[in-house]
Amino acid sequence: MTRGLIQVYTGDGKGKTTAAVGQALRFLGRDCRVIMAQFLKQKDASGEVLILRKLGVEILFWGGDYGKRLIANLPLEDVENIRKEGENFLKEVMQRIKSKRYDLLILDEISVAINHGLIREKNLIELLRNKPDFLEVIITGRGAPSGIISIADLVTEMRKIKHPYDQGIKLRKGVEY
Repeated sequence: MTRGLIQVYTGDGKGKTTAAVGQALRFLGRDCRVIMAQFLKQKDASGEVLILRKLGVEILFWGGDYGKRLIANLPLEDVENIRKEGENFLKEVMQRIKSKRYDLLILDEISVAINHGLIREKNLIELLRNKPDFLEVIITGRGAPSGIISIADLVTEMRKIKHPYDQGIKLRKGVEY
């Protein structure tokens, strides 16, 4: 494989994680190794995680219990502890990509974690600048920070035009998760 690029999938529309999973399947189809780190999502709560794990993808989770409303109601000291956990998780991801040969790293919903102040943008930029040359990286989540967009090679914005949830239709297993 040639030099690994940095891809960003952002916006308020559906399909950011789905696009990343599609890329993972392409990599797996070419006998490449994939690792996924999910931020602010519940462990094993989505169909894509279940199938990727069956296909041999290493999946790491952090922050599934830290929703926006929860964080807004916490004392500053607790938020700082959560931030330290998040930074330690990002360091663990950095160690994994340096210790094993992965071809694709997916940082799912890391943009949201940055927007909530739980991960520092500068630390993600450091990871991106120090990644192995061959490693492709996909970043997902609403509101991708401008610093990440500026160093990315590909940026796609998913824009919601219409969504069943807006009509009162609940999230459907196998479709939205």
